[in-house]
Amino acid sequence: MSSGGTVETTPTGYTLIIPPGWARIPLREGTKEALERIFFTHLDKVPDGVARDDAMRFRLELRRQLEKRARAARRNGGLDLYLPVRPRSGTLVAASFIVAELPIGGAEQAKAKHVLERLAANTAGPGVSTRGLSGGTAVRRESRVAAEPGRELDVDSRRVEYVMPVAGNSGNWLSISFSTPGDGNLDGEFTDVLVELFDAVVGTFKWSYE
Repeated sequence: MSSGGTVETTPTGYTLIIPPGWARIPLREGTKEALERIFFTHLDKVPDGVARDDAMRFRLELRRQLEKRARAARRNGGLDLYLPVRPRSGTLVAASFIVAELPIGGAEQAKAKHVLERLAANTAGPGVSTRGLSGGTAVRRESRVAAEPGRELDVDSRRVEYVMPVAGNSGNWLSISFSTPGDGNLDGEFTDVLVELFDAVVGTFKWSYE
C-alpha cells in the first residue's frame, strides 16, 4: 500500500516476442513437457545432407543438446530458457538467453534508480549502457568471456545482460542474459547479427498483469 492509499501493482509475469525458430523452455515447472513438445514439433524433420541411417542419431544428439542447456540454465537460477530449435547446417545455433530472478538485497532495494546507477558505475566501460524498456529502465552490460577448458564453458563467448527492477517497487529484480560463441569469431558479422537479434527481442519486453 502506498502513502497515497493506492496499492502498488506488481506484475505476475512478462512477455517477449521471440523470432521464428526460437522456443521458450520454462525451468521451474513444465520443463520436460516443453522439451518433448519442441522435440516432436521442431525436430521431427532431419535437414538435407543428413543420411537416413543417421537420422535417429542426429535427433538424439539434438535432444541431448537441448536437455544439457536446460539443466545448466536451471542450475543458474533461471526462470525461462530461450534458444533456437531449428537446426542450421546440421546443428542448433549456439546461442541462448536466460530470464532469471536476480537477488539484490540491502536497504536500497526499493530505490531502483539508485541501484541502477550503482550497477552502471560499478561496471563502467564501453560495454555498459542504460536502456529504456516498457515499464522501466535497464542496465545493459556486454562482455567477452574466455573458455574454461574441461568445464561447462569450453569456448570463448560473447555475452549481453540486461538488469532491471520489477515494476511496482517490490524489491525484486530481473536479469535477461544472452550468450553465444557465434561462428567462432566474436567480432564477426554472424555473431554481431545474433547480438542485434537479442537486443531486438529485449526491446519487446513488457510486464504482464493477470
